[in-house]
Amino acid sequence: MANKKVQPKKAVVKQVDLEESINEVVTAVEPTETTKDWQSVKPTEPVEPEWEIKDRLYYLTGRDTPLTLTIPGKHTRKHALLYFDEKTRKQKEIRYATNHDSPFKEEQDGEATMGHIMFRDGDLRVPKEKQNLQKLLSLYHPLRNRLYQEYDPVEEAYDDLELLDLQTDAAVFAREMDIDDAEAILCVEMGTAVNQLSSKEIKRDLRLFANRNPKLFLDLAQDDNVGLRNTAIKATEAGIIALSQDQRTFS
Repeated sequence: MANKKVQPKKAVVKQVDLEESINEVVTAVEPTETTKDWQSVKPTEPVEPEWEIKDRLYYLTGRDTPLTLTIPGKHTRKHALLYFDEKTRKQKEIRYATNHDSPFKEEQDGEATMGHIMFRDGDLRVPKEKQNLQKLLSLYHPLRNRLYQEYDPVEEAYDDLELLDLQTDAAVFAREMDIDDAEAILCVEMGTAVNQLSSKEIKRDLRLFANRNPKLFLDLAQDDNVGLRNTAIKATEAGIIALSQDQRTFS
């Protein structure tokens, strides 16, 4: 009897809806504490620095420090005291009224008693009780950072640290500099009087100059024209070359 061939059974393919499977997986996963925290987190908005109630010191930034200097305290045709408010996009007139808390004229109701803003010996100390004057000088006055500045201990400490770094670099340059370069730099500072100094005096004066004005010293130390200028001066004094009357060309 001939063996019958057994036909393999066809596999039944189940059609699965992909979208339903994804939904089942998503709904099966419960939110964890971490995901809940992420959902509740909101982006932080920038916070403006708070105004600190304290005594404040202002000082003039120019080279000259007169005994007294009065700056404008109200808006006039000659001196415009206006502040542009970015929030309202309007120009606001400012003035120093001793009997009002706000430095803005539009916020000063009633009669205004005008005060003087006077620097004595180059500085102006404003106590914490005069908040209207402090805010006018620290925030709104157009001469701020132009004619005067507010004393900031942190900024002053940074400037002192930068100066110390310059003095350290200048001291290293001065100590390792050879005598010819040292003479050329001192020639810029002292002129021909450097020719009367000994080698030790030149090294000493060079270090003193580097400590007194480190930025200028470092600029001169890296300027190739300083050495050439000193060589030309020596050649002129020796009569090797002659300098023209306009002090511009050699012959």
